Amino acid sequence: MKSLSSSALPPRFSCLFACAVAALVTLSGCGGGGGSPGIGASTPVASNPGTGTSTPTPPTTPPTPPAVTPDPIPSDYMSYQNLCAAPRTGVDAEGYAFPDRQGTLQDEMKFLRGWTDATYLWYNEIPSTVRMADYTNTLDYFDALKTPALTASGKPKDRFHFTYTTAEWDALTNASQDTGYGLTWSVNSTTAPRTWIAAIVEPGSPAAAAGIQRGDLLTAVDGIDFINTTDKAQVALLNDGLSPEKAGERHTLTFRRGDTTMDIALTSAVVTTTPVKNVKVIDTPTGKVGYLSFEDHNAVSELQLVNAFTSLKSQGASDLVLDMRYNGGGLLYVASELAYMIAGPSTAGKTFERALYNDKTAPDAPIPFRNTAYGFSAPRNMALPYLGLKRVTVLTTPDTCSASEAVINGLRGVDVQVDLIGGATCGKPYGFLPTDNCGTTYFTIQFQGVNAKGFGDFADGFAPTCAVSDDMAHALGDPAEGMLAAALAYRATNACPAASTARARRVPMHIARSQMKEIAIYPPRTR
Repeated sequence: MKSLSSSALPPRFSCLFACAVAALVTLSGCGGGGGSPGIGASTPVASNPGTGTSTPTPPTTPPTPPAVTPDPIPSDYMSYQNLCAAPRTGVDAEGYAFPDRQGTLQDEMKFLRGWTDATYLWYNEIPSTVRMADYTNTLDYFDALKTPALTASGKPKDRFHFTYTTAEWDALTNASQDTGYGLTWSVNSTTAPRTWIAAIVEPGSPAAAAGIQRGDLLTAVDGIDFINTTDKAQVALLNDGLSPEKAGERHTLTFRRGDTTMDIALTSAVVTTTPVKNVKVIDTPTGKVGYLSFEDHNAVSELQLVNAFTSLKSQGASDLVLDMRYNGGGLLYVASELAYMIAGPSTAGKTFERALYNDKTAPDAPIPFRNTAYGFSAPRNMALPYLGLKRVTVLTTPDTCSASEAVINGLRGVDVQVDLIGGATCGKPYGFLPTDNCGTTYFTIQFQGVNAKGFGDFADGFAPTCAVSDDMAHALGDPAEGMLAAALAYRATNACPAASTARARRVPMHIARSQMKEIAIYPPRTR
């Protein structure tokens, strides 16, 4: 995925990502990986190794380990930035020369250690046993520079610590592009037996051209049983087929649709995703209800949201169902603009989100409800359209994360009623200031976001008003689709449909996507 372009963004531009783009999931025969357990392009699918037995040995008293001398923390860490073991040459995607200078691996690690100590939200919880001498690359070293603490529910306190190559990050967030087939998967597990279903088929993508539909079940990749395979070598081949590294790779995916099995040959391509889809107005006995599905708070989405709300307003929408079931997050400025387009001028002068940093970082001014476009893709400072609602319905799942949760929290902070239909959200009140060094963009949690009322404690997610499972049998935006149908019913009756609870008891499914989809990015950087 790609890195945040410098010239377009103000200092401290925070991005909340948990959105679901057309990501392809990497499988692995040995398990492991980062991000959310069991999902994510970086999270391997395990091969279910068997359990063996061994003869017990008598307990022994381990020797006392020698005392570990912690690494010194460089206070002048910025002097090590851009000192690279392998400097880049040439220019970036915007034509700016790379700032890299010749350095060493230790220079890169010194920068990471000092930068982490200065900016990481929980810098004082990093174990003193993490030492540079024990690592041979920056990625493994960075992965250790985080708190090992757990939340009250037993989840890792920091589940959102990761990296991308700068080139990947730039392309994904600025151009909404990724290499693959244009498929986003809904998955139950990365270990066998696997149930992976096509959740989003990107319009104009290789998958769409081949006729793949939402709800199609993946059964094989290049002739290998996808559901049940545990052999490590075969799992590696599944990885190759599902996550092509470059455009032009050809693989055959086998799907089941009802009683029909289909072998579909696909050639990977650079796919430009459309974050805002299915914009429509639904006529109901109590008025016109606007609907749109929104999958990524990236730069491209800004203009698409403006166009969507302009269309909904011109058609007389007096209510809104905002479908963010697959939106992992993105740019907080886009989230702020979206919240304004929902609520309108009643938010004037009010805080959308305020960032709480560690005790070494000076506070920023709060992010307001922005009533003009920042200029990511819409004309800079153009007045934004709005519906002026005091109530909105949002469709959510555990894949609704970060900037999407900020929209919910920000609106509730100014007393807009936000009803959630679907599942509990992912629980990410935290964000990053993505930092590029030597061709890698690093994401370490640097702030917690709170709304106008000072609330930001939702590490276990927001609970749904009505629990409804994702309905793969209908297209997104179809009024008969389970979550949208429940939202329309709740809007009319203020009661959850009787069938929704039973549907919510199915096996949990998550969107297979890159870790970048669970991001929060604060105000844009400047050069």
